[in-house]
Amino acid sequence: MQCALASLRVVPPALSAKPRYVRHLLLTLLMLALVFGCGYAGYRISEKAGIRGLTESGERQLELNARAVESEITKYTYLPSLLELESNVSRLLLTPDGYRRQRVNDYLEGLNRRSGSLAIYVMDTDGRVVATSNWRQSDSYLGEDLSFRAYFQDAILGESGRFYGIGSTVGEAGYYLSHGLKANGRIIGVAVVKIRLDALEQRWQRARLEAYVSDENGIIILSSNPERRLKAVRPLNAEIKERLARSLQYHWSSLDELIPLARTELGAGTEQVTFAAGAPGSQDHAINYLAQTRPLEDTPWHLTLLSPLQDLRREAISHGMLAAAAFALLTFLLIAWNERRKVIATRLAAREALQTANNQLERRIADRTADLRASNDRLKAEIHERRQTENDLRKTQDELVQAGKLAVIGQMSTSIAHELNQPLAALRTLSGNTIRFLSRGSYDVATTNLQTINELVDRMGRITASLRAFARRSNDGGEASVGKAVEAALQVVQPRLERTPLNIHHQFEDARLAINQTRLEQILINLIANAVDAMGFQADRQLWLQGNVDGDRYRLRVRDNGPGILPADREHLFEPFFTTKPGEQGLGLGLTLSASLASAAGGSLSAEHPPQGGTAFELNLPLAATVMETPDE
Repeated sequence: MQCALASLRVVPPALSAKPRYVRHLLLTLLMLALVFGCGYAGYRISEKAGIRGLTESGERQLELNARAVESEITKYTYLPSLLELESNVSRLLLTPDGYRRQRVNDYLEGLNRRSGSLAIYVMDTDGRVVATSNWRQSDSYLGEDLSFRAYFQDAILGESGRFYGIGSTVGEAGYYLSHGLKANGRIIGVAVVKIRLDALEQRWQRARLEAYVSDENGIIILSSNPERRLKAVRPLNAEIKERLARSLQYHWSSLDELIPLARTELGAGTEQVTFAAGAPGSQDHAINYLAQTRPLEDTPWHLTLLSPLQDLRREAISHGMLAAAAFALLTFLLIAWNERRKVIATRLAAREALQTANNQLERRIADRTADLRASNDRLKAEIHERRQTENDLRKTQDELVQAGKLAVIGQMSTSIAHELNQPLAALRTLSGNTIRFLSRGSYDVATTNLQTINELVDRMGRITASLRAFARRSNDGGEASVGKAVEAALQVVQPRLERTPLNIHHQFEDARLAINQTRLEQILINLIANAVDAMGFQADRQLWLQGNVDGDRYRLRVRDNGPGILPADREHLFEPFFTTKPGEQGLGLGLTLSASLASAAGGSLSAEHPPQGGTAFELNLPLAATVMETPDE
């Protein structure tokens, strides 16, 4: 026993460490196996769930498309029986002649055009076509013997004929609807309507839907993929092929079998099939489908919907990879959690240090908040002060505008004094003469003098009223005459015109405008005075007063041939206190006040700069209501 213990004590360290490495290796292999197992399980679960969801979606899609096929067929079922209501059809079948045949041909041609069918024709009891809608065409059915067709044989027995086939005349596929035409209780002929069903195929192709319809013989008659058309979905023996070839139902098609590369039943009417994407029978680029089949009502046909499984498989693979990655991540998190336990004590210490730093930060935030509050209070005080300053500035601007008006009145005082002195002198003379004429008994002359005195007083009243109205804004209503306003404005600026002679061109038509007469005169005085001042230093002075009616507006232009306005000054023309006059000759309020008066009357004042030079101001004002009214005719 002692020898055995001694032998154990001398075991090399490498031998004792080997089981630990083996254990780590086995653990690693086990983890890899679990990761792959989880990935495969996720793949299988996702695939089954995807197939189940695709099956449910396919059933709904199958139902919708089946209804569409049934609707496309049934909307023409009334047409064959409709021909019984046409008396010419019955007369043609009972007593055929050329006149009745042509009338029925025309009727069938119109009915075919309105219904959108391929052809409509009538056969006698021997199966020969006696009238058809395509009688004009070179390949017309007229006179053909179609008694071998199944739809004729069913209809002649009193049954509704339903038949899909390829026409023996032009080789055009269609669906035939037949009905036995009766007279006096017996069948005297058969009416047939041939319709086109390829619109369904085009609709499937636009919707990127893979589907096909197989008839009672198992032959695909409609397909979104043209390569599958006229192929058999089930094996056909030699006897069936021979029978179909004799019937010419599918013309001379070979009726090859559509053989899938693989097929797995999943349930009633549902299976998983694999078709080659290339040539038939090719193993390259095989595509897996979920095939769902449903019978169609009123026909022995079946509709099959093919749903590709490639996207579902790719999604299942992605889910399997996600499951494997999730399991690997969970394993990594468990290992990380195990490692995290070793640093809990360090984190606790760090948390205490963080708490201390947080307390210091909160104190700093409180201090900063107090500073911000104080800054906010100062900002509010500054805002209040600035608002007060803006109010003071606005009041100052209003006072400056009023001062500008008074300054303009001062500039006009010379002209006004001149205008008032003349009537005053005339009044003095006329009043003295009137007294003498009254004493002499010349009452007619005295009456004339008194009327003249009255007119002079009215003129002086208008001048002073104009001055008061300009100094203080009043009502902007009323009507004004363009001609009177021009005449009054020229009278006011007459002293300037005497100092600065110029040629005035009158090119305006008189009109009544929707503005106070005094306001219009004030605007024209400002515009004419500005033009006179602008042409003061040139020899050739021309002034145009142009005006015309434009709809319900009046455009009055005051244009001069002066030096014009510099481009840099044009955008400031209507700003208060802006002037291009030197020294103290202007305050810069004339155009501003004129534009304000025009705007108050519903108009506008704008400046133009003609290429030939000078400046033109256009005054746009509405016509007076009395002018715009038109008498009833």
